[in-house]
Amino acid sequence: MRVVHVITRLIVGGAQENTLASVLGLRERHGWEVRLISGPTYGPEGSLEGVAAAVPGLLEIEPHLVRPVHPWRDGLAWVRLTRRFRELRPDLVHTHSGKAGFLGRLAAHRAGIPVIVHTIHGPSFGPFQGPLANAVFRWAERRAGRVTTHFVVVAEAMTRQYLAAGIGRPDQYSLIYSGFDLGPYLEATNDPAWRARVGLGPEDLVVGKVARLFKLKGHDDLLAVAPAVVRRCPRARFLFVGDGAWRGRLEARVRALGLAGVVRFAGLVPPESIPRWMGIMDVVVHLSRREGLPRALPQALAAGKPVLAYACDGAPEVCRPGETGILVRPGDLTGLEAGLVQLLEDASLRERLGRQGRAWVREHFDVNGMVDRLHALYVRLLGRTDAAGAMDVPEGPGTV
Repeated sequence: MRVVHVITRLIVGGAQENTLASVLGLRERHGWEVRLISGPTYGPEGSLEGVAAAVPGLLEIEPHLVRPVHPWRDGLAWVRLTRRFRELRPDLVHTHSGKAGFLGRLAAHRAGIPVIVHTIHGPSFGPFQGPLANAVFRWAERRAGRVTTHFVVVAEAMTRQYLAAGIGRPDQYSLIYSGFDLGPYLEATNDPAWRARVGLGPEDLVVGKVARLFKLKGHDDLLAVAPAVVRRCPRARFLFVGDGAWRGRLEARVRALGLAGVVRFAGLVPPESIPRWMGIMDVVVHLSRREGLPRALPQALAAGKPVLAYACDGAPEVCRPGETGILVRPGDLTGLEAGLVQLLEDASLRERLGRQGRAWVREHFDVNGMVDRLHALYVRLLGRTDAAGAMDVPEGPGTV
């Protein structure tokens, strides 16, 4: 079978890691011919382009597929994607992210591709933006939805939100959790030497957050309660793993709050080192107000760490109160402070929630299980009975 995936950019992020794991798994486990078309990747969030480019014949860069709205380049990207789909003649096109999802699905339909799949990694509309932007993005999702064969969602919350917006039918949605390689997380340890890299001691109680330093990610809320948490738990320390456009702003806020001695910025780290960073955390928080299902939450649980999250989008499906963590209403700073203090003061609670979370994640988030479920969906949509169906794909240029 010939498959083409399309994504807007390959920054270091959950949607991008999911996409790479999917295309590589389909190639390696099922022998299918899979291409990945991406727009260019740049900025402080880091890039996964090198991982994809290291696989011969996998990655193509479409230079006009860019995240900001740009009518001329968007139109050109649609034309070029349509032409490339006609050249490759895939059996199925699978799109990811907002811009690539919209242009890619319309181009695939124009090119006569028989099956068009779109993964909803996170909502394009919601309370995180204004009414005009919501109206535009709802229209775009409904328009592209009319030519979509099937939707893959990373959380049941995405199905509910999109159906409520009049996008698709219930039988067009399939839940496939965003799996990852569990092994390094299951083996993660609280390494004193790794703590020392960022000035953390063995006795510190580390509240960790793994996310881009950007709006809607919740770093401001965590910093707002940090002084009170430290007063109640003097051994509390805060560790931000990740980088982004808001780093300077957040560092200035840390200084203004007098928190320079208790907040650490690890910066952008290689994805393969995330398990080691998770290992030195005592609690992992995720306070995003726009996320399909935060990948950091199941990763933390796989490492045996309890989680605290805002009850937003798909987070409640993983952060299960009394079972894997503590759930807080978005913006409830009093609840956030109380939840952090409860976890930091109760080692037995941390151990129990982490242990139960690890068992749950092992059952639902194995990367091979994700790839196999995606494979089964493709087979069903194409009406195939064979498991591979690999075909020769004509070589294309590095950019399309």
